[in-house]
Amino acid sequence: MIAILFVCLGNICRSPLAEGVFRAQVETAGATDRFSIDSAGCGGWHAGEQPDTRAIQTAARHGIDISAQRARQIQIDDFDRFDLILGLDRDNVRHLTAMRPDTARAKVALYLDEALGLSKNVPDPYYGGLSDFETVYALCEKASAGLLKQLPG
Repeated sequence: MIAILFVCLGNICRSPLAEGVFRAQVETAGATDRFSIDSAGCGGWHAGEQPDTRAIQTAARHGIDISAQRARQIQIDDFDRFDLILGLDRDNVRHLTAMRPDTARAKVALYLDEALGLSKNVPDPYYGGLSDFETVYALCEKASAGLLKQLPG
């Protein structure tokens, strides 16, 4: 089983969408037994909260329910619980790389780079509108398909 953790700043916008979209594609592919999927934030400001209502609405428009997700802050033990930790932007990757123990098993990578070979951030939609969340959704949909194709199993 491959354990994947999606990480953004607060775990209420981008990483819940990335988790939800990847989980949906894994289910559609009949590969749920191959993956353990979760998301977290670099910070813990929103710990215990649902994703942003705009993220929930965006996912729902595409037939994905992320309303049961709850925000959490990344922990040191995540670096041994997960095989792949994907930061949704370069700042997230810097934070993750700095906190990653030298002996950790997890690979830390930029999400779109790992999934699509694009050295590009997933933009933070927090201060935007629904169209910004749709942009994030579309990026996550494309990246999830790319990630699913390239991972072993």
